Amino acid sequence: MQRTVFQLHLNDVARQAFSILFMSVAIGLAVNMVRPDSIPVIADWSTENRLTSESGETLIIPTSLAKALFEKNEAVFMDARDKDQFDMGHIKGAKNLPWHAVDDYFMDIVQDLPNDTTIITYCDGESCDLSHELSLFLMKMGFNHVKVLVNGWTVWQELNLPVEGDSFED
Repeated sequence: MQRTVFQLHLNDVARQAFSILFMSVAIGLAVNMVRPDSIPVIADWSTENRLTSESGETLIIPTSLAKALFEKNEAVFMDARDKDQFDMGHIKGAKNLPWHAVDDYFMDIVQDLPNDTTIITYCDGESCDLSHELSLFLMKMGFNHVKVLVNGWTVWQELNLPVEGDSFED
């Protein structure tokens, strides 16, 4: 069977498209390798590895320790979610410092907190990065004892620990 001109042309187009794609990937990888702030091609993206300080110390606080600090009133809990989510429900006594509006609320929220206050940030979901970003920001602002309660809101509710908000009023 004879190939038509259309089939031959389609084969050439596919070959050229593959060549362009291959060259783009090769150039992108080469540029990434020479950049001082390159992105690792293969990396550990686990929760434990993502939630570390610049010094390599883990920022994760176990739920049992967060609960103990809560019960002794030895920590300030900061909810990194937006105000609407916070108003619906949050850890009892938590302060709302939404990461996306941190510049607007930071001074009001932390003005009376000493730098050695234990602060536990949280948001909702294993992959939620708001609490991590907030914790790094708080450390840059001089707070020395900042931890992240991973998947904090969900875990706190699952353990039937004290909560408050519009969804929990009688």
